[in-house]
Amino acid sequence: MKVLALRVSRSPRAARALPGAGPPRRRSRRALRRGLTALAGAALLAPLVLAAPVAGADGERGGTRADGERGGTRADGERGGVRADGRGAARAGTGGYSVTPLKFTVPAGGRNCTVDADLYRPTGVDRAHPAPAVLATNGFGGNKSDVPTAALGKAVAARGYVGLVYSGLGFGASGCLISLDDPEIDGRAASGLLDFLAGARAADDGTVADYVTRDGRDDPRVGMLGASYGGAVQLATAAVDHRVDALVPLITWHDLAYSLAPNSAVEPPGARREVPGAAKWQWIRGFHLTGEGQPLVAPSLDPTRLNGPECLHFVTQACTAFRTLTSGHYPAAESRRVLDFVRSVSPVSYLPKVRAPTLLVQGQADTLFNLNEAAATYRTLKRQGTPAKMIWQAWGHSRGMDAPPAGELDLGDGTLATSYVGRRVLAWFERYLRHDRRADTGPDFAYHRDWIDDPARAYATAPAVPAPTRSLYLSGDGRLVDRPGDVVPGSRAYRNLSTPTSHSESSLAGLIGLPDPPPYDTADTYLSWTTAPLTAPLDVVGAPRARLRVRSPATERVQGSGDAADRLVLFAKLYDVAPNGARTLVRRLVAPVRVPDVREAFTLTLPGTVHRYDTGHRLQFVIAASDAAYIGNRGVKPVTVTNGRGDPGELRLPVAP
Repeated sequence: MKVLALRVSRSPRAARALPGAGPPRRRSRRALRRGLTALAGAALLAPLVLAAPVAGADGERGGTRADGERGGTRADGERGGVRADGRGAARAGTGGYSVTPLKFTVPAGGRNCTVDADLYRPTGVDRAHPAPAVLATNGFGGNKSDVPTAALGKAVAARGYVGLVYSGLGFGASGCLISLDDPEIDGRAASGLLDFLAGARAADDGTVADYVTRDGRDDPRVGMLGASYGGAVQLATAAVDHRVDALVPLITWHDLAYSLAPNSAVEPPGARREVPGAAKWQWIRGFHLTGEGQPLVAPSLDPTRLNGPECLHFVTQACTAFRTLTSGHYPAAESRRVLDFVRSVSPVSYLPKVRAPTLLVQGQADTLFNLNEAAATYRTLKRQGTPAKMIWQAWGHSRGMDAPPAGELDLGDGTLATSYVGRRVLAWFERYLRHDRRADTGPDFAYHRDWIDDPARAYATAPAVPAPTRSLYLSGDGRLVDRPGDVVPGSRAYRNLSTPTSHSESSLAGLIGLPDPPPYDTADTYLSWTTAPLTAPLDVVGAPRARLRVRSPATERVQGSGDAADRLVLFAKLYDVAPNGARTLVRRLVAPVRVPDVREAFTLTLPGTVHRYDTGHRLQFVIAASDAAYIGNRGVKPVTVTNGRGDPGELRLPVAP
């Protein structure tokens, strides 16, 4: 998706970037950056994740591939598109397609919303030779004409699928408010487009699609494909309309409460102490700015996109959530309302209604929607019997979107068959849209290994994500040791300051090509535990867990406060320490924890990673008092950690066999 970011300062009053769905074009990015730099005194305003539109909001269209080769057939008859191998026009396409702009008026959330779409119809597909369809939409801040979004329509049409690519509600030339992929709003709007693909209704200009394969009356055979904001809407649609036959959501969320204000503490069942964690103020402000700044990128807005002076273009609950999470104040009742809302628009709340076979693709380089999100969705789908498989690719919102590693999926180039992930997507649609039982949909779980240079060998597979079974123990002398008996009893302390003293990432930097300072921690504001040099490579695949006990008298005095902001916040993370002492924060990922009760031991889950700690390297576990990308502690809260043989603290690693 395309997103915009405003960076004013390094405080929680500044803003940062947003989720996106694919690699941007540098040329478009620079042009938009020049045009919006003056907004609100911002130092920078630029597209982050997806490219700027190929043309204006009205979308000059044609069948031009991303590499410039002509293909397909425009509505005006000009040739364009990509030739594809196949068994007849309706099977894999003849290589040509037409593109027709359409408008739809659909009911959604109690309102009638205009949806702006492009219909990609493969040559040779007609009522006598129908084909399955693929529905796709943009990432946050984008529209149907974004390079990666339009490329999806071209790619599926070239493979013989009818493509319907639309601008999500509140973006491009589509109407209504931005509602964060609410199933009852965004999902219902997409359901109205399924009616069109079923031949049960016409577009606003009378166009009818009577050439989509059907499984029954008013039941088109349809898959969905898209990333980030265009990924979650697939699950939202499948939850309210079971006519969807296959889903491929990329780099999207499971629970926006975890995405935007993660609390990595593992609460025991029934504890009922759930509160917001540490807010990702840069990401949140970026979301807010991108939505509220729509008139700058989409002039002459549909009146249905206007809300009120305090919340211009979002549903009111979204603005309330953004303001509350970045306020640093979390009274119980208000926090509960916010958490309830962001969960209501998240798959965590409606996955039991999703029955469509789902291929989840998540990015390792992603500080917005990390691997734990896809893993949680995957576990839920598998547990309830929904067919599901999962791939952990290399790039995500934080790194690699504009230049994916060799052999990785590139959404902007308009092809799928040239990458491992792309071929898995095609096989998924072959199996569930063309009902080809010979199609190999691949292993249940696959993951990219960045230490393998050969793209053909970069992916490894496993029947499931490894569980954290390798234990290391926290010694009082700062070592990570293999046995509890090797623990040296001892206590160490750190304290936070009034300003952040640790840096993991600038959420904006990696997405628009700005340099990001290396991660660092300031002396006396963190504690670390480090292994001896490894005698063999250690491949960590999955989400590590840690069990800790901390003392913080300043926090104990306000532990019973009705405001969760008074609780202790700390940031856990893993470094790879090279033989020369250089430290690498793996994927720049951290695990914020709002400690449930400093009088009790607690367990935390770190973000999932795929990382090789090589021979001679050391693994270092760190807890820090702050992080500049997050809103942390209220006031200064000194912390002491005591490790002893009876209760040393433990780090458990998921190790690949």
